[in-house]
Amino acid sequence: MNDPYQVLGISESATDEEVKRAYRELARKYHPDNYHDNPLADLAQEKMKEINAAYEEINKRRSGGGRAAGSNYAGGWQQSYGSGGSSVFQQVRAAIQMGDIARAEALLNNMADHNAEWNFLKGAVCYRRGWMDEALRYYQTACQMEPGNPEYRRALNLMQNGAAYRPGGEPFGTMCAGNPCLTLCCAYTLCNGGYCC
Repeated sequence: MNDPYQVLGISESATDEEVKRAYRELARKYHPDNYHDNPLADLAQEKMKEINAAYEEINKRRSGGGRAAGSNYAGGWQQSYGSGGSSVFQQVRAAIQMGDIARAEALLNNMADHNAEWNFLKGAVCYRRGWMDEALRYYQTACQMEPGNPEYRRALNLMQNGAAYRPGGEPFGTMCAGNPCLTLCCAYTLCNGGYCC
């Protein structure tokens, strides 16, 4: 592999935020969806794989090779791993669960069948990256393809409502409005399935 910092166009002294920013800019530029029916699609997909691998490598180096457990899609995973069909999908779910979003996205980008579960998991990846418009679009596609799937519907409903509800309380979005600290706390809680601890 090439020097991962070179791939992202940053120096080794870049802050974590600069690494994320560089990754996001390149990911937006080379995302395969931007090259649909384009002769450069294969080249863009290869570049995206290189970008994902570089970002994953930098994160691995900076965390000492380990991964902290991360939050899930808006609402949490079903422990049954959805339809449970493809082992690749199980690997994607496990990667998202562990916070290894670059690996999850790389696995998804290597799949040719963009079925309902692919769209759902792609939405979860976008959600974790903070790309809410894209997450919403993928969740909508998953629900259109499999309207009876409760896991897909729950994620879409949470995205469309823009807030998760506390049991017996007001929406998180209302409770947190105007207070940046509470907003971050609420976002953390939302990402952990509505549980604070």
